[in-house]
Amino acid sequence: NGVAQIHTDLLKTTVLRDFAEMWPNKFNNKTNGVTQRRWLRKANPSLAALISESIGDGWITDLDQLRDLEPLAHDAGFRERFREAKRQNKLALADIIKDELDIDVSPDALFDVQVKRIHEYKRQLLLALYAIVRYNRIKRDPCASESLVPRVFLFSGKSAPGFFMAKTIIKLIHQIGEVVNNDPQVGELMKVVFMPNYRVSLAERIIPAANLSEQISLAGTEASGTGNMKLQLNGALTIGTLDGANIEILQEVGEENIFIFGMTAEEVASRHCSYNPWDVYNSDDEIRDAVGLIEHDFFTMFEPGVLRPIVNTLLEAGDHYMVLGDLRSFIDTQDQVDALYRCPELWDEKAILNVARGGKFSSDRTIREYASEIWGIEPCEIPDGTLRYLGPNG
Repeated sequence: NGVAQIHTDLLKTTVLRDFAEMWPNKFNNKTNGVTQRRWLRKANPSLAALISESIGDGWITDLDQLRDLEPLAHDAGFRERFREAKRQNKLALADIIKDELDIDVSPDALFDVQVKRIHEYKRQLLLALYAIVRYNRIKRDPCASESLVPRVFLFSGKSAPGFFMAKTIIKLIHQIGEVVNNDPQVGELMKVVFMPNYRVSLAERIIPAANLSEQISLAGTEASGTGNMKLQLNGALTIGTLDGANIEILQEVGEENIFIFGMTAEEVASRHCSYNPWDVYNSDDEIRDAVGLIEHDFFTMFEPGVLRPIVNTLLEAGDHYMVLGDLRSFIDTQDQVDALYRCPELWDEKAILNVARGGKFSSDRTIREYASEIWGIEPCEIPDGTLRYLGPNG
């Protein structure tokens, strides 16, 4: 199963439980990976050059060698060069945003990135609601700049053509941006950007510039995820649920170098029968006010009712993906993100450790596991020094 360990386990204990009990040896997990040749060496040449200069270029074909970066996370000179490489990527992305959307974003702001297919279970709506909460805090507190770091919320992704709710969520994000980006009271404290036509070439510009990687699917719904691996490899810290490959990223980087929030898959399963989004709505003022702005057409004054389906899915239809159920935990964890970003040396130390501990998530490792544990083939060195896999018959 080429996904993440949690979903192999879920298949064995739920959907295919009988099959797994009869033939346990037919089940094994191969966590997905990404290729560092594209997603680091090509997409992020400034960071790739810094890594090669510091530990050699063996990581290009053996990503586990990134572990040699760990001591450098505590080196002030290396941290400064690491931060400058990130800033150059942010400047380049800021230029693209200006050219394509005529939105000015500061490279010194925290780039908070959610780039992936638009789907309810991936919960772009959760981040959009948090953006509204943050907007309300700025509007209500003249001293908000003392508690909130400047932040750019950057979304991108495509949805299926007939996926009505996904396209309604895209509409919401655009409308939040229209209001927030043109509010002089907000200024540089917050920008909301939706980059159109998400594709590999755009991902290669966004991912190296990210500071925060949003991996916020409802626990138990994400098969694996590889965007989380690409962002980690490029020095973004992850904020995420215990879902998909986030669990394995947590195991690799350590709980002190990742922001985990929300319910576990087991808690989700146990709460599904009793969960009532109205309980959250009625008990949390910030959440109620955020939903209220959508409900009362604050972002869509000239298109009243166009976002009503979002309110309906959150409240009337039972909030199947428990967006409101995880929102308070998400808000509180985002407060921790702000606090850490105010300490650039500590943030960069954690970001470097994320890069250094990304070796497991190379597709080279995934392919090796398929070759040795499923296909039964071993690598064979040929005269030019490269490795090729040969089957039983050569």
